[in-house]
Amino acid sequence: MQECEKGLLTRRERRSLRQRFRRERERAVPSPTALSDWLAKFHDETQEAGREAGKAFIPSARPLRGLSAVNRALVHFLQNHRRETVATLDVDATLVETHKRQALFCYKGFRAYQPLNVWWAEHGLMLHSEFRDGNVPAGFEKLRVLKEGLAALPGDVKRVRLRTDTAGYQQDLLLYCGEGRDVRFGVIEFAIGADVTKEFRRAVRAVDEDAWKPLTRLVDGEPQDTGQSWAEVAFVPNWAGHSRNRADYRFLAIREPLDELDLGDAEQLPFPTAEFGKAGRHKLFGLVTNREMPGEEVIWWHRERCGKSEEVHAVMKDDLAGGTLPSGLFGANAAWWAIMVLAHNLNQVMKRLVLGPEWVAKRMKALRFALINLPARVIRHARRLILRLPGEHPRLELVLEARKTLQGLARGPTG
Repeated sequence: MQECEKGLLTRRERRSLRQRFRRERERAVPSPTALSDWLAKFHDETQEAGREAGKAFIPSARPLRGLSAVNRALVHFLQNHRRETVATLDVDATLVETHKRQALFCYKGFRAYQPLNVWWAEHGLMLHSEFRDGNVPAGFEKLRVLKEGLAALPGDVKRVRLRTDTAGYQQDLLLYCGEGRDVRFGVIEFAIGADVTKEFRRAVRAVDEDAWKPLTRLVDGEPQDTGQSWAEVAFVPNWAGHSRNRADYRFLAIREPLDELDLGDAEQLPFPTAEFGKAGRHKLFGLVTNREMPGEEVIWWHRERCGKSEEVHAVMKDDLAGGTLPSGLFGANAAWWAIMVLAHNLNQVMKRLVLGPEWVAKRMKALRFALINLPARVIRHARRLILRLPGEHPRLELVLEARKTLQGLARGPTG
């Protein structure tokens, strides 16, 4: 590792590096104490004066501007080598549980931080992430975070689509996307979880029973019944009725029967329900969209968010140690999270541009087992660092191809 550090240095710089240390270096990375001191520099104590009990507060991200610039450069690098003209953005928050005394309690009753993330589905990259206290609601200033994510998109992206849960069911966000208020992208197509209000329940109950359609999914090319059903709902909330540009919003309802389960009082359940006469009691979901595709396709497109971007949250917290926060200082933890985002995106770039499509879905455990922890002999000769693998090693060809690809990437975009 120490020899890799010197690979691009001049002879004078290498000689100066040797003279910096009185004794032989034993490691190529800083000590835990040095890292802790460095992370603490990202904490701005003057920001803490702005906190008020019982109110959501987000400290300034100014100390993280350098890390954000690096992440933006990494996103643009992948875009330059594999262009996408459409960006599907999943905006979701995730809870990072911690035992730090300085952490605040989240809505689930434990101490946590709650970053709000903007994930670019086509590239599998974390486009933007804002580190937050655990008591900050997931929907707090969500439009601002979306705008920051839009600003981070490369210039050759032409269209944007948005998916999020009910935390994004906010008038300003919906009108911003539906009325085309964004100067660069205009109308943003979206599918957002809708709040099941009394008015929405009333509109859903008014739907004729024959209008409900079974929700099916394809498994190995064959349709499979999910037990759920869906229907278009004639529902116009106040914010949509007073829309200046009269944008078209469609509301979809998804229901799931609960009669086989003895769940007691419906008012005490943690999810909304509704009675449908002879059909019985159902669990009820709402969805609002401005997409013109068939309703069933909109539902499955929206649910891709749960299978992909939420899996990324687990990767970030578990595989890349984003959930193991190093400090009680908010700024230090925010920097740790930002560095983890860089590690995640760098890993995605390596898998997509260097290793190939079959490696894209592999998590860090598989990468360590199959590639990173390879037994090899390291040889230093003639100012070169040589990695020697057995000729019959099953990963030798992959390592050689990866090296050639990296050399090509260093010269510039492939097209």
